[in-house]
Amino acid sequence: MGKNELREGMIIALEQIGLIERKKAEKAMHTHLFESALWKQADSIGVTLSTIKEWDTKAIIEQAWLDGKKVCVPKSIHHTRELHFYEITSFRQLEKGYYDLIEPIVSETERMDDSAIDLMIVPGLIFTREGYRIGFGGGYYDRFLKDFKNTTVSLLHTNQLVDSFPVESFDIPVQYLITEEGLIKAERG
Repeated sequence: MGKNELREGMIIALEQIGLIERKKAEKAMHTHLFESALWKQADSIGVTLSTIKEWDTKAIIEQAWLDGKKVCVPKSIHHTRELHFYEITSFRQLEKGYYDLIEPIVSETERMDDSAIDLMIVPGLIFTREGYRIGFGGGYYDRFLKDFKNTTVSLLHTNQLVDSFPVESFDIPVQYLITEEGLIKAERG
């Protein structure tokens, strides 16, 4: 089965999680994240603005601000398929962009050097215990992560964890996974 079929199947599976279960799982994921040393040691967080099909990141951004952390969100550069991260201090510094993604207003924010982001929260749909992920397509995060030297983590429901899928040479695994059950350090074979 190819990545597109796997993506489509996981989207359907995630849509079948009821609202109460979804909110309960999100709250547990957020609690595990906020209580982790990864979070406590980070002065700056890289995070996307979640879409309706993703786990909520607005609460993560709000908690980061409460904790005095810098929040950096990506702007997609489509002709090169790169991500440039900008620090936001308010949700008013965001706008709908390409594919209706919520992105920073470049003229109202400051671009951050990638090395200044301590903890990158990486989105995805399907994960292995080794930290490999299938995202929403496009390869933006794999390109970004290739040279990113700091800590990476993804939030996911245990239903999104699979034994394996075809890994390609350009796939970059995350270092940690956080599920509703807790923090998992990615296993390296």
